[in-house]
Amino acid sequence: QVQLVESGGGLVQAGGSLRLSCAASGRTFSVYAMGWFRQAPGKEREFVAASTWSGGSTWYADSVKGRFTISRDDARNTVYLQMNSLKSEDTAVYYCAGTLHTMVVVTSSYDYWGQGTQVTVSS
Repeated sequence: QVQLVESGGGLVQAGGSLRLSCAASGRTFSVYAMGWFRQAPGKEREFVAASTWSGGSTWYADSVKGRFTISRDDARNTVYLQMNSLKSEDTAVYYCAGTLHTMVVVTSSYDYWGQGTQVTVSS
């Protein structure tokens, strides 16, 4: 019903920046909010940030507040994650996700997931 494709990952030195993009297609009219999650090897997938398509509401994990910014381009059905002041602990596969529901911080509430994009931060 909805397809999500992430891009923009790569290798960056600590203190640097990256911008991730997530392009949505299909029945995107049904999506209430978009979120970003990340998963490091051997660890649980964790919430990073989320945003409603309209209304401007955003949510951030404590670990990224002040460094990451989620934004939207509703006309292009695209969501972005601007990552600044990157740390080695930010290294993970980053996933874009969409939810039909309103509990945007809850992982199990998400209905659609992208394939992931690798972000590696070197010391």
